[in-house]
Amino acid sequence: MPLVFLALDDTLLDRSGAFKLWAKGFLDEIAAPQEDLDWLLSVDADGLTSRWDLADLIRDRYQLDVPSIDLMEELHEGPLAYERLDPLVACALQIAGDAGWVPVVVTNGPHEQQESRIRRTGLDRYIADWVISEQAGVSKPNPRIFALAAQRVRMRLSGAWICGDSPEADIGGAAAMGLPSVWLHRGREWIDNRFAPTRVVGNVIQGLSAIMATAK
Repeated sequence: MPLVFLALDDTLLDRSGAFKLWAKGFLDEIAAPQEDLDWLLSVDADGLTSRWDLADLIRDRYQLDVPSIDLMEELHEGPLAYERLDPLVACALQIAGDAGWVPVVVTNGPHEQQESRIRRTGLDRYIADWVISEQAGVSKPNPRIFALAAQRVRMRLSGAWICGDSPEADIGGAAAMGLPSVWLHRGREWIDNRFAPTRVVGNVIQGLSAIMATAK
């Protein structure tokens, strides 16, 4: 039963899609033009921008008389209202599990928030376990976090795959451990010449299919 390590954001859960839906409503609420959506998505940078920094950028751009801490809370909680587990992703995880693969989430981020998302969306019913960087004390792409994930499910790393959308955190982590990987391109080109994914696909359903096909 081989392991498959899966990223959370923009892999198993559509974090960017949820943020975009929230952003549209937020711009309407503050009477800002919808043309600003591209700006807001750009400064969010797929969630890589600090929520404090993003809150300050929004306050400054729209001259909002709102404390940054309130905006930061909205940036944390608002998009979560739009986040759902795609039933097709759940089905793909079920199929992979039935085929003998052991799916484990390995994600960077705050422990309470990430675990809440896993449980609230029902993703926890389709995975064997999860490891979150804040609690683990180590972040992707450090190989230690994947080793910890393997220990959590009492399995060896031999034969494992890594699947995710981050070139550095996911594919870089796989390269550091000599493990095969699947990169979810999400419309992007691979540009890193230090390492490369074993497979390139558009989404996690295709990624799990590609991984399962290697066992045939």
